[in-house]
Amino acid sequence: MAMECIATPPQIFNENKINEDPSIFDANLLNQQSNHIPQQFVWPDHEKPSTDVQPLQVPLIDLAGFLSGDSFLVSEATRLVSEASRKHGFFLVTNHGVDETLLSRAYLFMDSFFKAPGCEKKKAQRAWGESSGYASSFVGRYSSKLPWKETLSFKFSPEEKCHSQTVKDFVSKKMGDGYEDFGKVYQEYAEAMNALSLKIMELLGMSLGIERRHFREFFEDNESILRLNYYPKCKQPELTLGTGPHCDPTSLTILHQDQVDGLQVFVDNKWQSIPPNPQTVVVNIGDTFMALTNGRYKSCLHRAVVNRETERKSFAFFLCPKGDKMVKPPEELVGGVMSGEREYPDFTWSTFLEFTQKHYRSDMNTLEEFSNWLKDRRSF
Repeated sequence: MAMECIATPPQIFNENKINEDPSIFDANLLNQQSNHIPQQFVWPDHEKPSTDVQPLQVPLIDLAGFLSGDSFLVSEATRLVSEASRKHGFFLVTNHGVDETLLSRAYLFMDSFFKAPGCEKKKAQRAWGESSGYASSFVGRYSSKLPWKETLSFKFSPEEKCHSQTVKDFVSKKMGDGYEDFGKVYQEYAEAMNALSLKIMELLGMSLGIERRHFREFFEDNESILRLNYYPKCKQPELTLGTGPHCDPTSLTILHQDQVDGLQVFVDNKWQSIPPNPQTVVVNIGDTFMALTNGRYKSCLHRAVVNRETERKSFAFFLCPKGDKMVKPPEELVGGVMSGEREYPDFTWSTFLEFTQKHYRSDMNTLEEFSNWLKDRRSF
């Protein structure tokens, strides 16, 4: 991987004004500059990390057992998924079939990217309103409650007929020579997550009592996002967050965590953790899938915390429908809910994505706010 850069003097962070270069985020520098982290990273008291967080009880789903066709294993998997999805939308999946060597290589390349000089990371700089590219806390619409993290995101679409390799092509175009293996690894990882997500969609369909292939077919031509999350060490982790409280606007998130705690979910009016387990992936329902189920399955508030001892890394694959596909629940999920009433209006994923990227900072009310915004637009 090419990492030759011309040395430049370190940028000085002004606590009253974000650095004029919005792409600079050097956690080591920020940790060293004063006794306190910059004010932009300090969250309000009611949103600061909790001191006493207990593990959330989430079911462990044996995906291989479900796919085996064994009637007991299928019944058990669908029951557990249904119970969790109706309460908070989080569950763990084991025997998921993702190659351990691929996971190891993905983490290795992640280290090499986020620890590279800033000029290397800026080659992949994410443009405003776009989904692909490198972004840090200083890139975006916000000047307060900044997250203590860096990300690298890739659009992914399984357009096999066009021989498209969206992740690999982005890396080649933006980052140039020396990144061939880097692009191959994340293309392969995205393809593995895509295959896994479609299997999980079969499980979700069955758990809702509808045709097994309904949601799988709905998402087969998906336009999804793979995101690499890097949370550096922070000298005052009690003041900030790695990712603020939010519900995912996407359909389904498949998260692989390293060995460092950080993921927390708001259930039963309190924050609870989901500790890392290298043999599993964490799966959670997003707002778009909640709309597809007419509100039966829940998209739950969650966040990521940081710590002073070590960095934390994770991979998130956000399954999304094709942009122009209409998000509308099947008829079987409309009847019986509030006398057959619809919980949310029809919408396309591209419209919802635009709302979250340009109009609204995702939180626990994103889908409701979007629904109101959509109704207002359509009333004109």
